Amino acid sequence: MRILIKGGVWKNTEDEILKAAVMKYGKNQWARISSLLVRKSAKQCKARWYEWLDPSIKKTEWTRQEDEKLLHLAKLMPTQWRTVAPIVGRTPAQCLERYEKLLDAACQQDSNDALDDPRRLKPGEIDPNPESKPARPDPVDMDEEEKEMLSEARARLANT
Repeated sequence: MRILIKGGVWKNTEDEILKAAVMKYGKNQWARISSLLVRKSAKQCKARWYEWLDPSIKKTEWTRQEDEKLLHLAKLMPTQWRTVAPIVGRTPAQCLERYEKLLDAACQQDSNDALDDPRRLKPGEIDPNPESKPARPDPVDMDEEEKEMLSEARARLANT
């Protein structure tokens, strides 16, 4: 007797059988549909249909408007991809993946823009060329050591 473990990567033939079965039996008989696919459960068949094979799934490149809508909705409803997805017109997995890609791109852009910003240095790191950077603004209230340094500098400069 052979033991089959359900799951694994979907094959093209399994996709074709699933499509045909959904056309014949509809989207409410997943147990019946999965009986045609030896290595797949009803839950896996349903997920495959709604996450990949459903013809209504948009598989084109994301538009700027879709990106803006996604970012806006993600701000209003963080982590609620099942709610956001139908509004954007994509699957929850597509929305999450795109959102993460947009965040990564924004972080990359920020890090590229801020490479020259000395404020981006971590404590203990030394700016390799501080001379080419703008001076750090003076604090409103100086400590005693800074006041002493300033008064000494003024005195020495006045005597020159």
